[in-house]
Parts: sequence; structure tokens; C-alpha cells
Amino acid sequence: AGGVLSGVVEPIGAVVTILAAQLVIPALPYLLSFAAGAMIYVVVEELIPEAHLGEHSHVGTIGVMFGFLVMMILDVALG
Repeated sequence: AGGVLSGVVEPIGAVVTILAAQLVIPALPYLLSFAAGAMIYVVVEELIPEAHLGEHSHVGTIGVMFGFLVMMILDVALG
């Protein structure tokens, strides 16, 4: 009975999500780019432990972010 009752809110949540999605569409590119940037940061900072060996552990992270920025500028500039 508890499992059935916990599933009752799913259709309500689906309707709320569909209605909210219509309001968020103008901001969606910005939200998705923020999420992508956060994921790249997590990958560089947490999943590449070799970059953290030594004293200057954040230099590798900053280097990856700078390289990504350069690639995005070149992508936009060169089409």
C-alpha cells in the first residue's frame, strides 16, 4: 500500500514539470550551459586524480578551463 501511495504523486509531478518547462524555455540554453560547465569542472577536479599530485593541484584545472574557453571562442569565431 505504501508503494502504491508513493506513486500517486508521479502524475502530479509530471504535469507540474510540463507546465514549468514552458516557462523555462527562454532560459534553457543558459541553464544547460551552466550544467555542462559544472560537469566539466567535476570531471577535471574529481575524476582526474593525477592532476592533483603535487603542490599546485589547481593549475591543471585552470589550464583545462582556459583551453576549453579558447576552443569555445574559436568555435564561435570560425563558425
